[in-house]
Amino acid sequence: MEREFYRRLLEWKKSPLRKPLVVRGARQVGKTYILREFAKREYTDYIYLNFDEEPHYASFFKENLDPERIIKEFNIYFKRVIQPGSTLIIFDEIQECEEALASLKYFCEKNNDYQIAAAGSLLGVKLTKGFPVGKVNFLDLAPMNFFEFLQALGESQLVLMLKEVTTPKAVPEIFHDKLISLLKYYFIIGGMPEAVATYLKTENLELVRSIQKEILDAYVLDFAKHAPKDQVMKIMALWECIPNQLAKENKKFIFSAISKSARAREFETSIQWLKNAGLIIKSNHISTPKLPLSAYSDKQAFKLFLLDVGLLGVMSKLDPRIVLEKDALFQEFKGALTENFVATELHDKHFEELYYWTSEGTAEVDFVVSKGQNIYPLEVKSGNSKQKKSLLVYNEKFSREEFPPPVLSRASLRNFAHDGNLINYPLYAISRFPLQIRS
Repeated sequence: MEREFYRRLLEWKKSPLRKPLVVRGARQVGKTYILREFAKREYTDYIYLNFDEEPHYASFFKENLDPERIIKEFNIYFKRVIQPGSTLIIFDEIQECEEALASLKYFCEKNNDYQIAAAGSLLGVKLTKGFPVGKVNFLDLAPMNFFEFLQALGESQLVLMLKEVTTPKAVPEIFHDKLISLLKYYFIIGGMPEAVATYLKTENLELVRSIQKEILDAYVLDFAKHAPKDQVMKIMALWECIPNQLAKENKKFIFSAISKSARAREFETSIQWLKNAGLIIKSNHISTPKLPLSAYSDKQAFKLFLLDVGLLGVMSKLDPRIVLEKDALFQEFKGALTENFVATELHDKHFEELYYWTSEGTAEVDFVVSKGQNIYPLEVKSGNSKQKKSLLVYNEKFSREEFPPPVLSRASLRNFAHDGNLINYPLYAISRFPLQIRS
């Protein structure tokens, strides 16, 4: 299964500023697979060390962290000569060996000709504990996005058609209907590579569900194994509460839903742990759209989304057979799946921080993002709705301010459309947001 992330690995390999690479991402998003494929395709040779499966590999780093000594011992152990530039060294599950993680600093400073790529679950958590900044390159891998899902299904021509969209011109109806149908399957299957691979092999959604449940079980085990002991129960309570929160009309996270006595301050560390682990996406509330958006966000008001829409469906106990119903899937749980899908697509397109805007309970714009010197509002509809009340309220309020919206955007099941200053995006093409209106 081809991943867009592969291009970023190629850019890293060719960069004159290349340092040891750290690939971050949640468990089961495909880090190991893509690094081994990258090594096979782009290098003459590679060596692979998995510190979870083979704990004895940690002994390479016990004496000291001198890169020359480590490379010599690798040569002896793996019975080959590691060549700078033509051999890729892969450290997998590197979070299980803190000395190996620390060695990346010395490879950067003393022997940067050796190309090293490290990966592991919960690296985002581990790297908060004093890891030297500036000595590695970071890349983040997420679950497969919808375009990658289409590629896996053999629909590369549909992907090419959508990637070539530069103006909000309607997709031919025959393709529009097919893409809506495929999107329904993505909502159920999601983008975890093993879940997608299982569907490709079997076309059995019940088997897909069993894989997804195994992934969720592994996450819960990670909470118990890796989270601070005083946070484990809070993390689990927070994690289990997210689907219920998203199923509400107002998706703002309410701590009293966990327990009547719960307070935001008690859960700050737990939220950050889940965010660092790559398991949730956080969207903060803003009261006024000005740059930088982070300076105008309310850290106490936010929404939490799961990393994968398919996993959200499992946690919400959604029956996979709902794909057989017309458009019921998109309205399920008051559009929770739809909004979560949009959050993951936007986050995957490197809007690292997401925001939303409300106006005294009269209007809500689901997403507000910045690109360059512009701020773009986006309203998400879970059906074919043409409503744009919240966007119009937003536009009326800020069109004469410092950062007026260059265009108003809505995502729905409707085709691409352009009406004055408004663009409608079909949900399947929301990764093309934001487009500009051209005269």
